Formats: sequence, C-alpha cells, structure tokens
Amino acid sequence: MYHHTQTGPLHHILYATVGILLIGAWFTRGVPGMAVIFSIIAAVVFVLTFSFTTLTVEDEGDRLSIRFGPVPLFRKTIPYTDITAVEPDRTSVIDGWGVHYIPGRGSTYNLWGFDCVKLTLGKKVIRIGSDDVENLVAFLRTKIGQSPS
Repeated sequence: MYHHTQTGPLHHILYATVGILLIGAWFTRGVPGMAVIFSIIAAVVFVLTFSFTTLTVEDEGDRLSIRFGPVPLFRKTIPYTDITAVEPDRTSVIDGWGVHYIPGRGSTYNLWGFDCVKLTLGKKVIRIGSDDVENLVAFLRTKIGQSPS
C-alpha cells in the first residue's frame, strides 16, 4: 500500500496573488466595473488556492489516485493495468506546477519542484511530481510487474 501527501509553497504564491488582486480592486474602485472584476478574479484564485495546498498520491487497490487538495477539484485515477512503464524523471519549467497537458510531453500533476515519476500508458505519458520519487517508483513497479532498472 502507498500513501503520500506532499505540501509545497505554491499556495503561498496564490495567496499573494489574491492580495495583489484585492489591492488592485481597492485602487480601481473609482473605475466602473474594474473593482468588481478584480474582486471576482481574487475570489476564484482564493478558491483555487485550496485546491493546490497538497498533492496526495495513494494506492486504491487496483488503481493509483492523484488528487490535489484539501478541496479535491483536480483529481485523477489511473488503473495499474493501463501503466506500461514507470521511471524517475524531472519536469521542466514548461511543465509548470498544477495540472497541465503539453502536446508531445503529456500530462503533468505537480505541486512543487521538478522531481517526478514518469508513467507511460501506451502512447500517453503522465508525470506525477513528488518529493518521494524513489518510494513511488518502487511501489508502482511492484504493482505493474516491472523489474527495477
């Protein structure tokens, strides 16, 4: 069984963004509609902040669960039978943090940092950012029957 929750400073950056947006709302309060726009964007970013405070990766028996939280707006499950290869990898700046799909590189679920586990699912690639890469790779290799490299 595998269960790991990573935290990172991404939510602090998002809180700062909310603060900047609210300051923008304050300074544009005399411009019709601008303060409302800044406030709405601040509210959306504030809610999203609670979706990117943690990244939990865990075994659910026949599948791997990936979810950001504590508000689980962004989550994914991957059946172990779909995974054809597992290897440690590193994301690049273009992969970013959060949830991204980049043509030619695949999907990335990453909270912070550049260490990740690269899952190959046939022709698809999914990168899962982690501060526990070694243990996650070892666990997944046992689940899919891939021998260690």
